[in-house]
Amino acid sequence: MKTEPHVDRFKALDACHQQIHEHLTVLTGLLEQLEADSDSEHCRQKAKDIEAYFSETAREHHLEEERNVFPSLLLSDKPEIVQAALTLKQDHGWIEQNWLELAPMLRAIAQNEDWVDMAELKHSAEVFLNLCHDHIVLEETLIYPEAKACLAQELASRAMRMGQPTT
Repeated sequence: MKTEPHVDRFKALDACHQQIHEHLTVLTGLLEQLEADSDSEHCRQKAKDIEAYFSETAREHHLEEERNVFPSLLLSDKPEIVQAALTLKQDHGWIEQNWLELAPMLRAIAQNEDWVDMAELKHSAEVFLNLCHDHIVLEETLIYPEAKACLAQELASRAMRMGQPTT
C-alpha cells in the first residue's frame, strides 16, 4: 500500500514540530548553563546546533506551511480558521524578526566570542521561546486538524470523481 504524499507532508510537519520542541528545550537548558559556565565547549556546541537548526530547518518548515497548509485555509468559510491562518503567517514574521536578533548571539557563543550581553540574550531567547510555543499550540490544536480534515475531504471527493473507493 502506497502512502499518499499529502499524508507524508503532515507527518513531516508534525515531526518538525517535535524537533522544534526539542531544540527549544535545549535552548532553555543552554540559557541556564550559560549563567553557570559560559565558556564550555558543550555550551558552544549547543549554541551552534540551535543556531543551525532554526536558521535552516525551521525556516524551511515555515515556508512549507505557507506554501502547502495556509493557502486553502485562507479560503475557508470559517472566519476563525481564516483569522488563525492570518495570525500564523504574521507569527512567522515575528519569529523571523526575533530570530534575526537572537541568531548572531548564538553564533558568537558558538565561536567563543565575548561580546554577547547575557541579559539581552536571555530576553531575546525568552521572547523567541514564547513566540514559538504559542505558534505551535495554535497550529497543532486548530490549524493542522482543520487542514488534515480539508485534505481528507478533498482526497475523498477526488476519489469519488475518479470512481475509486474511499476506504
